[in-house]
Amino acid sequence: MGLPAAPRRRADAEMSAALLAVDCSTERLVLAVSALAGVLTLDEAGGAESSRRVLPAALELLAQAGLTLQTLDAIAFARGPGAFTGLRTATSVAQGLAYGAGKPVLALDSLLIVAEDARAQCAGAAGFEVGVAMDARMNELYAARYRWLGDDWQTLQAPALYAPAAWAADAPVLAGSGLGLLAPDATAAARQLPQAQDRAGALLRLAQLAWARGEALDAAQALPLYLRDKVAQTTAEREAARAAAAGAAP
Repeated sequence: MGLPAAPRRRADAEMSAALLAVDCSTERLVLAVSALAGVLTLDEAGGAESSRRVLPAALELLAQAGLTLQTLDAIAFARGPGAFTGLRTATSVAQGLAYGAGKPVLALDSLLIVAEDARAQCAGAAGFEVGVAMDARMNELYAARYRWLGDDWQTLQAPALYAPAAWAADAPVLAGSGLGLLAPDATAAARQLPQAQDRAGALLRLAQLAWARGEALDAAQALPLYLRDKVAQTTAEREAARAAAAGAAP
C-alpha cells in the first residue's frame, strides 16, 4: 500500500457548522472537517487499514483545521449500507469521540453520499434523479433511488439488498460501484457514473444538511445500518459458486 493521501484543503460555501465526518463504508477511508477557515478532506485507500488509520487521521485533520473535539458541533458518520467491518469502525469511532467530547452524532445514508457526488458531477438542478447501485459482494447490490429537490434530498426508494436482475435500473442517471453487475441493456439509456469524483465533499455536504434539519442524535444512538444478516460465504458455498461459474463459461 502506498503512502496515505495528503489532506485536501479548499474553501467550500455554506459550511456553517463545525463538523467532523467519517466514512469507512467502502474500500476508501474518507474524512472531512468543516471550519470557519474552510474545509479539509482526506480520501485514501482504506479496507483493512481503516480501523488502524481512521482515529489518528481524524485527529490530525482536526488539528490541521485548527479545531478540537470540544469545538465541534457534531460528528457525522456513514451508517451504511456498506462493508460490515467498515460500518462498525466508523460507527464506533464517531460514537467514542462524541461520547468523550459530549457532542451529538449525525448518521448519514452511505448510498446518498454516492447520489450527492453524482449530483455534483452532473451539476444536477431541482428534479435531478439518480439510482445508486453499490457492489455488495456475493453477486448482490446495495441499491436506492433519490431525487434532489433543489435544497435537500428526497428518498424515492430506500436502500435495500438486491440480486442485480431484481433491481429496476430505470433512473436517468445511475451511479456507483455496482453498475458493472447490471445487464447492459438495463442501463443503456442512463448516464452512468461508476466512479466517485469527490466523495469527501459529498459526505460533508450531507452532514451539513443533516445538521440544518436538526437530525443530531445522542451518541448512544449511533448505530450502523446492516442490510445483510450473512456477511460471508462458507467454504462449500464459495466452491459451489466457482463450480457454477465454471459450468456457465463458454
